[in-house]
Amino acid sequence: MRHRRSKRGLIVGGIAAGILIAAAIVIGILWFQKREETEKEKTPEELLMEYTEYIRTGNYEAMYGMLNEQSRKNISLEDFTARNKNIYEGIGTSGLQVEVQSVEERTEGLKTVSYQTSLNSSAGEIHFLNQVDFIREQPSENQETKRKKAAGEYRLIWNDQVIFPNLGRTDKVRVSTDKAVRGEVLDRNGGLLAGKGSASLVGLVPGKMAGYSAGAAGAAGAAGEEAGANPDLEKLSELLGVSVESIEKKLAAKWVKEDSLVPVKTLKKVDEFDLQSANPKQDNLENKALQDELLSIPGVMITDTPVRSYPLGEAAAHLVGYVQNVTAEDLEKHPGEGYLSDSVIGRSGIETLYEKELKGQNGEKISIVTSEGEEKLVLAAIPRVDGSNITLTIDSSLQRTIYEKFGDVKSCTVAMNPYTGEVLALVNTPSYDDNDFILGMSEEKWASLNEDERKPMFNRFRQRFAPGSSFKPITGVIGLSTGALTPDESFGTDHAGLSWQKDASWGKYQVTTLHDYSPVNLENAYIYSDNIYFAKAALKIGYDDFMAGLDRLGFNQDLPFEISVAQSQYSNTERIETEIQLADSGYGQGQVLMNPIHLAALYTMFPNGGDVIKPYLTYQKEREPEVWLKGACTQKTAETIETALKKVVSSEHGTGHAAMRTDITLAGKTGTAEIKASKGDTSGTELGWFAVYTADGPDHTPILMVSMVEDVKNAGGSGLVVRKAKAVLDSYIPPVQ
Repeated sequence: MRHRRSKRGLIVGGIAAGILIAAAIVIGILWFQKREETEKEKTPEELLMEYTEYIRTGNYEAMYGMLNEQSRKNISLEDFTARNKNIYEGIGTSGLQVEVQSVEERTEGLKTVSYQTSLNSSAGEIHFLNQVDFIREQPSENQETKRKKAAGEYRLIWNDQVIFPNLGRTDKVRVSTDKAVRGEVLDRNGGLLAGKGSASLVGLVPGKMAGYSAGAAGAAGAAGEEAGANPDLEKLSELLGVSVESIEKKLAAKWVKEDSLVPVKTLKKVDEFDLQSANPKQDNLENKALQDELLSIPGVMITDTPVRSYPLGEAAAHLVGYVQNVTAEDLEKHPGEGYLSDSVIGRSGIETLYEKELKGQNGEKISIVTSEGEEKLVLAAIPRVDGSNITLTIDSSLQRTIYEKFGDVKSCTVAMNPYTGEVLALVNTPSYDDNDFILGMSEEKWASLNEDERKPMFNRFRQRFAPGSSFKPITGVIGLSTGALTPDESFGTDHAGLSWQKDASWGKYQVTTLHDYSPVNLENAYIYSDNIYFAKAALKIGYDDFMAGLDRLGFNQDLPFEISVAQSQYSNTERIETEIQLADSGYGQGQVLMNPIHLAALYTMFPNGGDVIKPYLTYQKEREPEVWLKGACTQKTAETIETALKKVVSSEHGTGHAAMRTDITLAGKTGTAEIKASKGDTSGTELGWFAVYTADGPDHTPILMVSMVEDVKNAGGSGLVVRKAKAVLDSYIPPVQ
């Protein structure tokens, strides 16, 4: 049976077919429009913008592909790429912007585009007006495009003036650098801590070498393989610690001529004044002998050469630091900061801390020069800005004296003016000579420094240590401030006793002290350095008040000081956990660790009526003292503790009595911190401390010193530190006869 289509179905089908046809027509129109747009000829203005974008991306091949046929005949792709790459990348091009000013049709098929260019370079911004010609040209068969048009398309007519309008074919773009002079580091009196110095450059003059023959090959032949090892070079190698191969390579360099001085190594300059002294330094004598022996080798010449110099050497190495040549990593980490491949950069100490100020800014000039080197046009220039000098509060004489007095032990010393906050000295012993890094440190020397068990490279004044009894004045401040302690309250019966524990809950653990005395009050506890008193004091103060008091005194906080130092702490965790830990903390043991600079700063509250003075290192003339912790304690509390600290030195029973002077008033506190695995450990070591300051007021050569010495067990304990500190004070403030 045949089915008939409904009228309705025919209508629907017809409509659908119509829609499809209409859609096809629309798609076709859009396709032809798109094709027309794709094939639409680019204007010279559009082509210029395209060319500019290729410059930005460094696509020199694409740039070359836009040139007209004659331009490509005039210059090869290789030469074109080299010319553009060397200039654009050599001047550090960035931020390239082009703005079309006008388009002029000079003849049919030839248009000139005038445009304004601006770009950033290593020497600053460059702006110029320029123009470039575009010619209509039929694409050749070997070009990328195969499209054929009757009229052809526009191509760029290139010459060197497309780069810069005044650039000739044989001209060059020269980048010249005027190197900034690195600033000096000076002490408070203008004495040099880091700056211009002189060293001895050991070099070879090929023409004066034994067996030398002219030419690079002859220079190498002076040490050559055919003639066998050259005895002179072998001797030179042995004396300087430089391989024969390295010396030969230097001699064979293309620039070397018969009368050239070929640098081999830089040595410390011989101190002629020292040689004439009654007791010349041993290292200077050895250096003089070495240089005399070097001069006996034919062809060796020694001449002065400028270097970065550190006059205090070992005495201030950890403070001042040193510079070294930049590495590839340095250049990557500091892009756009003016560092060159032969620049130096601060590696430690003040040289690093003030690197930005010290290094200055190199001057730079970008200019067009002729093939003969004559300057035609300066495109951009920035002036040289020499580095700034940095003046420190350091007293070089005091710095050197402390180093000399403590040089035979592992120690650190902080010296400051307790009334102003000026840091007068920061000393580490043992140390290293920062000049060795400038002259070129041998691998053997570097290994010996790092393998030395005394750790000469270790910067102790930036670290933290158990303070021992030097911490007791801080416990006293907290106790008196909270009301837990009173000066006359007795913490014993008739006598202090030499051991104590709170109760049986402590098991076998006891707090011990060295002296039995009476009465057991605050002042005597300082004089005799009674651990038991301050253990009881800490327990009476209580966990919360003790920790809160320490927090108010800067514990677990960054010290406001130019040099970053370790934070002082009272626990390895967030709080003091046990009674025994609290008791031990009262006399500077337990888990209490203090930075020496922080400890020195806290001692300033005693001569300043309760205010802690902020320490600082950068010298400023007539700078007003800055209070770090206002009202750290009351004036009465400060006076109470200062009176006791004076008697620590003046009393014949005082642990600091060895520093006693009759012409000046000294106040201080000793400390001995035990470093051991357990209470019963007898193999542990001890740290010795002495914090001492002049208490005659700001007009009488004020100084506050905190010294820490490691490994004082069986070496005199804190008494060793007291004796060394006294020697420093006697030098700094000579006794009145």
